[in-house]
Amino acid sequence: MVALPLVLPPTVLGFYLLVGLGPTTGVGRLLIRVVGHPLAFTFSGLVVGSMLFSLPFAVQPLVVAFSSVPQELVETAAVLGASPKTVFWRVTLPLSRAGFVTAAVLTFTHTVGEFGVVLMIGGDIPGVTRTLSLSIYDQVQELNYGAANLTALWLIGLSFLALLAVYARTGPAQGADLG
Repeated sequence: MVALPLVLPPTVLGFYLLVGLGPTTGVGRLLIRVVGHPLAFTFSGLVVGSMLFSLPFAVQPLVVAFSSVPQELVETAAVLGASPKTVFWRVTLPLSRAGFVTAAVLTFTHTVGEFGVVLMIGGDIPGVTRTLSLSIYDQVQELNYGAANLTALWLIGLSFLALLAVYARTGPAQGADLG
């Protein structure tokens, strides 16, 4: 289920989030009571939709990072009297740090470039739910290719910096494995 957004069209996920979190469903009514408004066409809705859509980009690097922790170190810490909680915090987490960096960078940059889920659940409300990807789309629709080019170049630069951050922490071969 976690990997489903990798193959699911973003508009499908966005549509079902829009319907499932809407004010006519139990979940939607609960959210209205908790946050005071429906999530559709709000920044909060964009965050929820983007998190669900980008979840595989966080989970996969973390799974690889946790599974790469040498079992011998975990067992040695346990034999020396460390509790499972201490083993996790003092051995497993520090050795998995590169996976957290990769997960954060990939999730953030994937979310920045998202279009379908964002458009479905957030609309394209200037100053509220318009993202850089939607901005490029709007600029192209307006035949403002110069502005679209500048925005796209900015996103290319951000993507390049994201890759540098991942590779600086993990190295190119490991970064590719974690993504």
